[in-house]
Amino acid sequence: QGGSFDVADRMFHSVRSTWESASRDNMSDVRELIPEFFYLPEFLTNANNFELGCMQDGTVLGDVQLPPWADGDPHKFILLHRQALESDYVSAHLHHWIDLIFGYKQHGSAAVEAVNIYHPYFYGDKMDLNNIKDPLIKSTILGFISNFGQIPKQVPFYHQSGILPPLMSSLQNLKLSPVTIKELTMFSVLSDYPKGAIGHIVHTEKGILAVEKNKVLIPPLWSKTFCWGFEDFTCCFGNYGSEKNVTTFECTADWGKCLCAVCPSATTIITSGTSSVVCVWELSFIKDKVKCLNLRQALYGHTQAVTCLAASVTYSIFVSGSDDRTCIIWDLNQLTYINQLPAHEASLCSVAINNSTGDIISCAGSYLYLWTVNGQLLASINTTCSPKCHIVCCCFAEVMDWDIRSIIITGSTDGVVRVGGWERGKGKLIHCNKCGKHLVLCRELNPSLALTGKPSKTSPAVTALAVSRNSSKLLVGDDWGRVCCWSMDG
Repeated sequence: QGGSFDVADRMFHSVRSTWESASRDNMSDVRELIPEFFYLPEFLTNANNFELGCMQDGTVLGDVQLPPWADGDPHKFILLHRQALESDYVSAHLHHWIDLIFGYKQHGSAAVEAVNIYHPYFYGDKMDLNNIKDPLIKSTILGFISNFGQIPKQVPFYHQSGILPPLMSSLQNLKLSPVTIKELTMFSVLSDYPKGAIGHIVHTEKGILAVEKNKVLIPPLWSKTFCWGFEDFTCCFGNYGSEKNVTTFECTADWGKCLCAVCPSATTIITSGTSSVVCVWELSFIKDKVKCLNLRQALYGHTQAVTCLAASVTYSIFVSGSDDRTCIIWDLNQLTYINQLPAHEASLCSVAINNSTGDIISCAGSYLYLWTVNGQLLASINTTCSPKCHIVCCCFAEVMDWDIRSIIITGSTDGVVRVGGWERGKGKLIHCNKCGKHLVLCRELNPSLALTGKPSKTSPAVTALAVSRNSSKLLVGDDWGRVCCWSMDG
């Protein structure tokens, strides 16, 4: 408070003592259950080792003391909290809390019966500060409001006698791993398109779209493509389904050979390659045609060629992976450096971001690493036994973000798709953090084997992956230009 830490005994240091004080021991101890309790494990740890002081009993403040059921793991604490929030019980009773804070129990006799009455200063509609002439009284009231806040405006609705059944199914049914396969189908996105290794797949409401390597589809309509990898280092824009390049730009040639690109929005493209510089470009359109490609920012941080990119508009970040064996997290809005993920086992070959949780996958050789959005390593695993095999692409199946497990999918040069997740428990484990997080390999899928019914020594590498919005379909593109679709139960 006032630009400095509060007295140690007044700071949040223990979930148990805070709960007992607010609910039983001290009725004047009013606490706010802030949103961070349901999504941000980092707020429970003193990661920067600030000197927060000592309590009167000699306790040195540091990480928040968690309940026994959390096993000292902030991630488990947050995930179980989120599960509870999304449970059937809360769904059936949440309206009672809404009635207290926003609804009919905020004022009047219903508020009295619910013991929901506060000091008059808490009610903004009862206070007319313009009529208070005494400056001392007025400043005192404003100070009270500044410290304690006020009751929100009442929402104009009436008490409902019935309770609608919860829309969500029981969390016990959210068993997303291991994955069971219902069917495998192979199809051509267009009769003669794409031609060559698949580079990008998008699942839309209208169907499946796929383009070859060194191309990405531009959101949100996905009707245009951005192309790179030409001998003169230029880039082109075209229409989906057509091999003709509509517009060519030479500005990218100033930054060496482009090796990767990502398109987070209709007006932004991020490229990088042999120069090690990450370039953020702004698109401008005239009558649905790309007219200008202007450099917004050149970002320096890597020392060798950048080999892969991923972006998340939800978290306003993008990640670059390089031959220098590091990943850098960048701010998508400010276009500035945020954090660097430490050295990997080999050059980076693929990265992905989970739009639900902010978790980041980085792949180097056959190794897969799972990080938090703040750069904390959760776990890592060697996905194959062969030193000749390495990961080509990866993605998340973005399931409910309150589920304890994250579904991670990788495609490799051996033509195998590996589906796994991280959880507390046994598994094919190479590394885990101090809380016992395990990356577990759950299933291996081989498109060529499934299609032909017999193993092959020449299975094409898996080059692109995509998951439908409801996580019911897994789309796999390979080096031969094929797209396969699995339907999943879980």
